[in-house]
Amino acid sequence: MSGLLLPGTRLVPITQKGEMSIRLFGIWYPVSIPYFCSMNIIYTYDQLFSFSKNIFLKIGCNEADAITAAGSLVAADLRGVDSHGVARLGGYIRLWEVQRVNAQPAIAITHETPSTAVVDGDRGLGLVVAPYAMQVAIDKAKQVGSGWVSVKNSNHFGIAGHHAMMALQHDMIGIAMTNASALVAPTFSTEKLLGTNPIAVAIPGGTEPAFVADFATTTAANGKLEILQRKKMSTPNGWVQTKEGQPSVNANELKEGGALLPLGGDREHGSHKGYALGAIVDIFSGVLSGANYGPWVPPFPAYVPIPENMPGEGIGHFFGAMRIDAFRTADEFKVHMDKWISRFRSAKTVAGEEKVIVPGDPERAMEVERKSNGIPLLQSVIDDLEALGLKFNLTL
Repeated sequence: MSGLLLPGTRLVPITQKGEMSIRLFGIWYPVSIPYFCSMNIIYTYDQLFSFSKNIFLKIGCNEADAITAAGSLVAADLRGVDSHGVARLGGYIRLWEVQRVNAQPAIAITHETPSTAVVDGDRGLGLVVAPYAMQVAIDKAKQVGSGWVSVKNSNHFGIAGHHAMMALQHDMIGIAMTNASALVAPTFSTEKLLGTNPIAVAIPGGTEPAFVADFATTTAANGKLEILQRKKMSTPNGWVQTKEGQPSVNANELKEGGALLPLGGDREHGSHKGYALGAIVDIFSGVLSGANYGPWVPPFPAYVPIPENMPGEGIGHFFGAMRIDAFRTADEFKVHMDKWISRFRSAKTVAGEEKVIVPGDPERAMEVERKSNGIPLLQSVIDDLEALGLKFNLTL
């Protein structure tokens, strides 16, 4: 089944760099994905979900895990986080081919208390291990008010927000984070010691939609660099540095020994705070669980050698779920959460801006758009998916 050329998707350029905005309920929200302008082949969610699920079945996943993995993966495309969606499907398969991903893991709790647990992912797809662990946190929160789960022996888990949002339907606050392979130099260093180490927090509203913050602790996630590389574009200032620690706008800088920068970019703009946030994620996800941490976290590209003398097992994650009625009634909380959101939405704006954006607004707007008009893919991503299909005798 081929993609569709669908005009009129209501994505319009708002800057000379090709950044886009999207209209939701009469408001144009900026969408910070400057590579959007070249995406012109549209696929439906069902097409990408079905193709991804069938690929996971082909490598040996059972039906339930294949559905979970495909849902976790394509959720990123649906929400506009294209760097973490089907563009990474081939990467997961290459990890399986070199036996770094176990398609039939025996995921298990290895240690627990009424409110905490450690989960061993048995080298499974993080796309499967993470929802399992988040559900453990939710189940514990149902019993004792909050649940906290650290995970070891896992792999890349997609977008953190997808897992944190699992808590929303239970009137809970969800938290998800993960460490990642070392691409980031701490402030004042030339060594790559941390990953992009994202944090996601999902908080339910009442009549207002949920607050969903999902962000890397670097100025930009590595996936954004990969897309700029495909587009042969430079990075904005403050994303990367050379191997000598000098500022750079070369999207291929990491391949030349350079590093990503912590959130803030440099000391004068608060990079020490981004460094601290990334360190917290690494400690919660890796040191606490028994996973690898710092420069020993396994890389996502299958061709990159595994670090020597690794102190733990696989990649680590950390999840939390807090039952709102463990603090105050859910209804009362939601009334005040709605008031918080509406007050921030009504904040006075700087010249040229229509509205203050609450975390989660752009992704929700994109989800509305893409459910209606489909998901655009870069030609290079389509080529990769078609190559996968050829390998497994599947049609995109």
